[in-house]
Amino acid sequence: MAVPQTLIVRHLQKVIARRLTEEPVIVLNGARTVGKSTLLQASARAHGVQVLDLDDLATRQAVAADPAFFVTAPEPVCIDEFQHVLPVLDAIKAELNRDLRPGRYLLTGSTRYATLPVASQSLTGRAHVISLWPLSQGEMRGRRETFLDRLMFDPDGLVASTASTTTRSDYEQMILAGGFPIAVGRPTPEARRRWYRDFVDMVIERDVLEIRRVRQRDVLPRILRQLAAQTAQLLNPAAVARAFELDKSTVNDFIRLLEAVFLVHRLGAYGRSLSSQVSHAPKAHLVDSGLAASLLAITEGRLAARAPSTLTEFGHIAETFAVNEVLKQAGWAQFQPTFSHFRTKDGREVDLVCETEDGRIAGVEIKAASSVEDHDFRGLRLLRDRLGEDFVRGVVLYLGARSYMNEDRLYVAPLDRLWS
Repeated sequence: MAVPQTLIVRHLQKVIARRLTEEPVIVLNGARTVGKSTLLQASARAHGVQVLDLDDLATRQAVAADPAFFVTAPEPVCIDEFQHVLPVLDAIKAELNRDLRPGRYLLTGSTRYATLPVASQSLTGRAHVISLWPLSQGEMRGRRETFLDRLMFDPDGLVASTASTTTRSDYEQMILAGGFPIAVGRPTPEARRRWYRDFVDMVIERDVLEIRRVRQRDVLPRILRQLAAQTAQLLNPAAVARAFELDKSTVNDFIRLLEAVFLVHRLGAYGRSLSSQVSHAPKAHLVDSGLAASLLAITEGRLAARAPSTLTEFGHIAETFAVNEVLKQAGWAQFQPTFSHFRTKDGREVDLVCETEDGRIAGVEIKAASSVEDHDFRGLRLLRDRLGEDFVRGVVLYLGARSYMNEDRLYVAPLDRLWS
């Protein structure tokens, strides 16, 4: 698939240009190869400045030797992969102590800023962090998605009079492909899976081990695969620890490292107390459905065989795919949402709960099936009935063709309504 990078870069450039008029430091955070460097180069060209690429060993050594010199370059000072030379953040802080004008620094990093050691979080309160995800389905099609806005403010926008033409095979292909630009551009599924394997090795060798010298380095890919097998499920570090005969605290530390380099993210439990029977454990999601499928060796051929265990794994990956697609839209939504999941101890759940700053709440349930059953609404009904008017609507997304209102504030829609 050809990826319309120029359209994506142009849109994000406008966002960054606007933020640079307001903030002294912009930090673009995200996994490797999602397009941070491309965006930084485009922004640097627009301002007529150079990029300091700290992935380049010679540049890294020069900046490490004299960070104070390099942070006084023409503005905005653009630094790629800042995590390689963390003292540069202290040099930037010293400059900002003298001059806190907006638009001074634009940084990218493949290590989550919030997970840096406290001593390295020099710019907390002065840096605006923008998270970049792998490509959304809308970005790959050259359109800006509005599902999140429609979910909150336009219920009629969830329903279409015409049936979706996206087939189950279409969904399988896009879920297995994921959204990393290089992977999506690979000519065959095998070439894509090979890229994902190399990508995991690169991130662990270049980024994880730079953060922490891990003695049991070979365990990290195995834990990542275990998390892929548990994607879209409640995070249970104790179970992972038992599987590898490791201490629970060690496994927790390894999971945090994988989060720090954007391979895994947590979706917290819904915060409003509705009863004592609500689970407070977070869910774990891989950052990309294609990465999860590659780690579990799920292919179109295996899906065609319809083995129950493979279909179960695919259902979890499909949930991760849909949840991540909605989270990506937060970057250009009309409001600033918070996200969580909801689950009771007797199994009633909502895969994604979206909340506005003024307390409006909507729920999304995902089903990797071509039909929707009455019991698929159990969690959404519970939220609706407990929250009253605060609950604006819920939707079950599925792999079927029709969209409709099922009952009061509860809808059914094809999965492609996320981007169509």
